[in-house]
Amino acid sequence: MWRRFTTVVGRVIPGAGSRCRKRGWVTPVTVVILGLSFLWTGTLADSNTPRQSVLRVLAWPGYADDDWVQAFEKRFHAKVEVTIVDSDEALWAQMHSAVPPPFDVLAANTAEIARYAQAGMLSPLDLTKIPNRRWQQPFFQRLSDIRGLVNAGHAYAIPFTWSSMGLIYDRKQFAVAPSSMRVMWDPRYRGKVLDFNSAQHNFSFAALALGYPDPFHLTPGQMRDVARELVNLRRNLLTYYTLPEEATALFVQHHAALMFGNYGTQQVEQLRKAGVDVGYVMPDEGALAWLDCWAITRNASNLDLAHQWLDYMQEPEIGKQLTQREGLANTMMPVPGGASDAGPKLVWLQLVENIGQREALWQRIESGDRLRTFPQ
Repeated sequence: MWRRFTTVVGRVIPGAGSRCRKRGWVTPVTVVILGLSFLWTGTLADSNTPRQSVLRVLAWPGYADDDWVQAFEKRFHAKVEVTIVDSDEALWAQMHSAVPPPFDVLAANTAEIARYAQAGMLSPLDLTKIPNRRWQQPFFQRLSDIRGLVNAGHAYAIPFTWSSMGLIYDRKQFAVAPSSMRVMWDPRYRGKVLDFNSAQHNFSFAALALGYPDPFHLTPGQMRDVARELVNLRRNLLTYYTLPEEATALFVQHHAALMFGNYGTQQVEQLRKAGVDVGYVMPDEGALAWLDCWAITRNASNLDLAHQWLDYMQEPEIGKQLTQREGLANTMMPVPGGASDAGPKLVWLQLVENIGQREALWQRIESGDRLRTFPQ
């Protein structure tokens, strides 16, 4: 029989050992959790037995649960190998870990989908092979209306789930709910703030906090200002986190007061299940929002099986379970404000002006470079 197991590579789980500390605050290592789906433990199969199709999935936590995978394997007589990532940077690194990339389907936000499509790493979709799209809200069916999903008349991804990236706060430490992102810099919360470890999102949310109208296309002067603001934010940080489970453990263990919620409502759900009385707000400056989608890689080994996975992920029961388990919205649920703007405070992610520059600056910020070393 086949036996499922999960390997964890390069991670120190909070509460399960020592943590690396730099300059007085915790710096977790960016990691990838590799969910390797099936190890043969029985007798060798007869050489005449038809070889199983293998689907290699690259996704985020909660997007490819074991019971979903098992049901898919049984229905389509396939083997599924799942790799879980914890950041956009880790996703990009995994897609460049080998030539060709060792994956058939991936889940990424719309900005990243545009990036992969422009790099020629995705395969155009045959929408006739994804009939379960009929269950989606009309906005999510109109792919050409969603920035980043259609290029040169070809659709490259199907929406799966979305969330705002608001502020999560401990109600016991806030008499009144915070209304501005500037609260993350408030010295009253020194050592009590958690931030997500990502170059792209940190520069964008800090740009919003500074009042810049376009957080995804910063001028050189704005980039310098944002970098310095992120250096100043370190004074208040307990640490950076990557996975939602890590954030929950840190929030509980260290009695954090405030967190930039990269995973949004998913993290709120986890914290409340852990017994923390948290609130969730979209700040006055606006909250970043992501729409994660499924796509097929250019080098997918079995296009039919890959399309079947995308179609399977649109089944109503999968969407309902995603919301129940993770607290994330599914594409069958109405989106406030009609979704193209999804309410006045949501700022949907876009491809940024210079990924390399943001990542280079972020490495310096995250590693603890002093403010005086940054350009004035």
